[in-house]
Amino acid sequence: MKQQSIRLGTEKIPKLLLNLSMPAFIGMFVHSLYNVMDAVFIARGVGTIGVAALSIAFPIQMIIGGVAATFGIGGASIISRRLGAKRVEEANQVFGHIIWLLLFFSALLMISALLFLEPMLKAFGATETILPFAADYLGIILMGSMFLSFAMGTNNVVRSEGNAKIAMYTMIVSAGMNMLLNPLFIFGLNMGIKGAALATIISQSLAALWLLKYFLSGKSSLSLNWIWLPQFGTVKKIIQIGLPTFINMSASSLMFITVNWVLVVYSGEIQIAIFGILNRLITFSSMPILGIVQGMQPIIGFNYGAGAMARVKRTFQLCVFVATAVAVTTWAIFMAFPSFFLGIFSTDPAVVTNGVNALRLSFLAVPVIGLSIVVGGMYQALGKAKKAFILSMSRPILFLIPLVLILPQFLDVTGVWLAFALADGLSFLLAGILFFRERQTLFTHEPEESAEKHEAVQAR
Repeated sequence: MKQQSIRLGTEKIPKLLLNLSMPAFIGMFVHSLYNVMDAVFIARGVGTIGVAALSIAFPIQMIIGGVAATFGIGGASIISRRLGAKRVEEANQVFGHIIWLLLFFSALLMISALLFLEPMLKAFGATETILPFAADYLGIILMGSMFLSFAMGTNNVVRSEGNAKIAMYTMIVSAGMNMLLNPLFIFGLNMGIKGAALATIISQSLAALWLLKYFLSGKSSLSLNWIWLPQFGTVKKIIQIGLPTFINMSASSLMFITVNWVLVVYSGEIQIAIFGILNRLITFSSMPILGIVQGMQPIIGFNYGAGAMARVKRTFQLCVFVATAVAVTTWAIFMAFPSFFLGIFSTDPAVVTNGVNALRLSFLAVPVIGLSIVVGGMYQALGKAKKAFILSMSRPILFLIPLVLILPQFLDVTGVWLAFALADGLSFLLAGILFFRERQTLFTHEPEESAEKHEAVQAR
């Protein structure tokens, strides 16, 4: 086993969390920055209609990313626990299954989406004005979706073995290339929204090649082995643990579609563009917390597998504290300077003026999102699929979509933005209740190998 995996069970928690979270945060920050710049370049080169097209196309991208994250995060959780239990060969087998699942399902999704591209975009809320822009953008994105799936899925595996710096470099290389190519294709070659899509798939291809080189170099704790015939039991475990991530991203995709349709009914294309901008700001603001969670998960998974539950508990407590501090700071900054952040994306006075109210309403409950995100990530790292599943569904499905459908009937478009804050608050309460109910027993566990033997005996 490589040193980067061994230190998960020996290094001091604050230092280890910093060493794992900071690269994850930097990588995600740069990646999120590229998403922001993508929208900025399209807003300046194509106009508000281009940003609206991104909003319509985004649900499909989320579904593709959700499939990749399902296999990547689900498999990574198993791998980190196998490494913690010193079962390296089993970890390699899981890794081979991840590769197979990523390539097979990304190809299946790409073909299906391309066959029904325009009808699908219309069903997702594209107006006649938005449709050609959305189709041009998404058609190219789909052609490179296999590279996105491979890079996104295997980058989670890199984190699971404790090598957060390689995961960070992957995202920096990809995002950096995208930010260089965007202005060249959009403005230099006058390709408009097609240029933005082409820049994206080229950068994703580079990330996939970068990761492939890493796994073939011998620097990883894992070996890159192709699986011709996947084992049902292994696939089932990967999907069970990763399913909450897929549900969360698919539910977010459904939420996106719902919001787009409600905005078409109650307002119009300007509000759809505002929603596209707000989504990027929300994503950008949550990056530090997600970075903390990504740093937390391999520590919790490894030590859970090794039976070191005191380290699991200390890691969780520290992450809740830091995530909450980050959430409060982020909330204060966005609330103080909403016009500045909106003005980065658009010079359209209607977008900025209407967007200020939308931003302030939707960000009202941001200070409490740290707990719900960390608790969900902890359940996933521990392999507690049901609890993670409930928390993943809660915000988009149980709370946000119903609120988006109900509140505008009384508050018009204001109800859409208020729904985001209420959903965040309700998700916080649910996470708190779930954790509080089992706080005495959650951090007691026998080592991974003994637990699985016990499960096998019980099944006989």
